[in-house]
Amino acid sequence: MDKIILKQMQFYGYHGLFAEETKLGQRFNVSVELFVSLKKAGNSDNMEDTVNYGLVYNVVKNIVEGEPHHLIESVAEKIADKILKEFSEVSQCLIQVEKPNPPIDGHYKSVAVEILRRRKK
Repeated sequence: MDKIILKQMQFYGYHGLFAEETKLGQRFNVSVELFVSLKKAGNSDNMEDTVNYGLVYNVVKNIVEGEPHHLIESVAEKIADKILKEFSEVSQCLIQVEKPNPPIDGHYKSVAVEILRRRKK
């Protein structure tokens, strides 16, 4: 299946369980894979035949920089739900939300969640 991929979009948000996360905020990286047929757009070279990834970026930005959530799982669900509602061409989406610097003791690169959601028929 064809895909449109937006990798490692960076936003500043206030999601988390701890007071310092919701007060000070932190950086979040989000990657999105949209499963959509690109054949028509590839042949027509017309933006109307594909998903405008600038609009997808704005959807993600508004959610990550918007209302705080305790869990990045919830942020990922909100993104997937909104994408599937607003972009009818997308049959499924893979969403990854990453916290590069969560307040956890230890040595690691980051923590992240990844969800795959399909359009309900």
